[in-house]
Amino acid sequence: MKKPTIASIDIDAIHKALANPVRREILGWLKDPEVNFPEQEHPLDFGVCCGQIDKRSGLSQSTVSAHLATLQAAGLITPRRVGQWIFFKRNEETIQAFLHAMHDDL
Repeated sequence: MKKPTIASIDIDAIHKALANPVRREILGWLKDPEVNFPEQEHPLDFGVCCGQIDKRSGLSQSTVSAHLATLQAAGLITPRRVGQWIFFKRNEETIQAFLHAMHDDL
């Protein structure tokens, strides 16, 4: 997989995704899934099951799905389907490219 470059990431989409505190909180939880989702039965190598994120957030499934879709569209998380479940992980390469862009541009 090709590493994202500053030119290949959508800075505006990332800013919009990060403008919401719930989405920032989800990214924070995904940063340390062993601590934040210890009850998950599937290996955390898959990522975190969207149902676990729903449960932790206390929000409706549809609201969490909308937040996850925004984070995914911005490239900040990646999905993985395993059977009937979808698991999410942070996309560290995109996050790092974004942080470097902010450091270099501002």
